[in-house]
Amino acid sequence: MVSPETLRTPLFVPADRPDRFEKAAASGAGAVILDLEDAVAHDRKEAARASLRSDFTDLPVLVRINATGTPWHEDDLAALRGLNLSAVILPKAEDPTSVAAVSEVLGEATPVMALIESGLGLGQCRAIAALPGVCRLVFGSIDYCADLGCEHLREVLLPARSELVLASRLAGIAAPVDGVTARLDDLSETYEDTVHARALGLTGKLCIHPVQIPEVRRAFLPSEAEIDWARRVMASGDGAVSVDGAMVDAPVRLRAKGILAQVEAA
Repeated sequence: MVSPETLRTPLFVPADRPDRFEKAAASGAGAVILDLEDAVAHDRKEAARASLRSDFTDLPVLVRINATGTPWHEDDLAALRGLNLSAVILPKAEDPTSVAAVSEVLGEATPVMALIESGLGLGQCRAIAALPGVCRLVFGSIDYCADLGCEHLREVLLPARSELVLASRLAGIAAPVDGVTARLDDLSETYEDTVHARALGLTGKLCIHPVQIPEVRRAFLPSEAEIDWARRVMASGDGAVSVDGAMVDAPVRLRAKGILAQVEAA
């Protein structure tokens, strides 16, 4: 099974819609996220918990629970017992102590993906990333903008995305997963958002509709120009040499090697 550390195209599906579970798994997504939080109305939370299952696919299955301190949090955690989950997504991750408490309840077999979606969460993201049970950070960019009162623009969110990448690197965990692109009538926006996230060092993106999956997958693959450059760099030998008028040495070869590894994996 694919590890949560390498997920690129996880797809949300409301947990109170079990009729959509298998469709989501067949969509081409890299994983299915059964959502108990934003996608489920308050009066449907109990029905959503009762519908949770992980036996409908061989893909990784994740569950986004409700945040610590909400009326549904404890019941959500109880409902996860016995499920074979790849990870649990914890929204509104802000307090390292609270995140650690959730991880302790889940146990070593079920890692936490901490959803950073507020100013406080971003301020604590380095401490959260360093917690033993946390396998990855996720950027809840829309909620983050609502919290700070800022525009949901790439240049505005660049410092936040960069901080999540740095926090993950310092903690030695996988690079972060980017938040959703809400617009569905222009898939070029999904693609361009993902290209931007990839350039900053994020390595996955939350999807809210199956039509977004091919665009996200395509954006995370190296371009033909990148592949050609990487091959020429790797063929340049050892030491410091010039390729396309630029110096190539060990760090540059390491980047080129990583590009070709992505191609081979794909």
